[in-house]
Order: sequence, then structure tokens, then C-alpha cells
Amino acid sequence: MRKTTTFALLATALIALGCGAGTTDEPASSAGGDTAAEGEDKPAKTAKVGQAARDGKFEFTVKSAKCGVAKVGTDLLGDKAQGQFCLITVNVKNIGKEPQTLIDSSQKAYAADGTEYSTDSEAAIYANKDQQTLFNEINPGNQVTGVLVFDIPKKVKLTKLELHDSLFSGGVEVALS
Repeated sequence: MRKTTTFALLATALIALGCGAGTTDEPASSAGGDTAAEGEDKPAKTAKVGQAARDGKFEFTVKSAKCGVAKVGTDLLGDKAQGQFCLITVNVKNIGKEPQTLIDSSQKAYAADGTEYSTDSEAAIYANKDQQTLFNEINPGNQVTGVLVFDIPKKVKLTKLELHDSLFSGGVEVALS
């Protein structure tokens, strides 16, 4: 019993340390390099589809966004949307000096009214045919391209993404419209 408790505490501590890996104290910035000078309240510039945007050790470039998809995968293996799938194709480059793991569940999407949506990791497995499922460790200088999948209500339109290099990073915004 005592070994199990010790092991559980050790595992929890390692997971907590791993979740914080890759976070920085630097503010998130976008492709334009327009960051506010110290003391100013100017918000960071929001990137657009096709523009590079940085958060921590990652540079994100949203390539495309396609909503209204009812199913991903094949007839034999796939996932059906509760509402509609929005497929966001994104390229992620590690601009740091250490390996960093991109976790799809750290990425968020928002509707115009501020409603937050999380990724559908199961659907992403089927949407990423070449197995680059965005839960990869990316070495410095390397990049991956994959699809983030959001299952949202049929009448909702996504307006922005918030992309993160880790669970606790500040994130960077990308406008979808």
C-alpha cells in the first residue's frame, strides 16, 4: 500500500513538472513583431490565417479553416460530429533550443459571443491521415503540419483561435474571419 501511494505521488509530481516545461516569462507576440513597450497597455496584434504567430517555443501558421464537416475518417473507421466539425490546418515550428511537445488539448477556439471550444482529440486521429496528430514532440528547428478538430454546434461560426506552446503559456490569437 505504501509503495503505491509513493509511486502515485511521484507520478503526479513528474506530470506537474512536465506540464510546466516550455513555459516562458516572455509575453506572447505575433508575426508583425509589434509588441507594446513596457508600461503601455497596447494589446498584442492578432495574427490572421496565413500569418506566423509565436507563443513561447512555437511558431504557428494557420493554413486553412473548414467548417460544416459532418464526419472525419473512412466509412469503417471514423468519427461523426455531434454538431459540425471545424478542421483547422496548422503548421507548427519549434523555434526554441529544446524539444517541445505540442498538445492539441491546449488549443482553443472561440465564437463571436466569446464561447470557448476545445479540440476533439479522437476526431483529430481520423482527420490526420499521415499520423501527425499534433501530440508530437517537436525538436528545435523542426515543424509539423496537422489538423486541429473542433466539434461545435451547427449554427456556430468560429471567429478566432488561441494557440499555446504549452498548457500554461499565454497563447497567441489568430483571427479566422
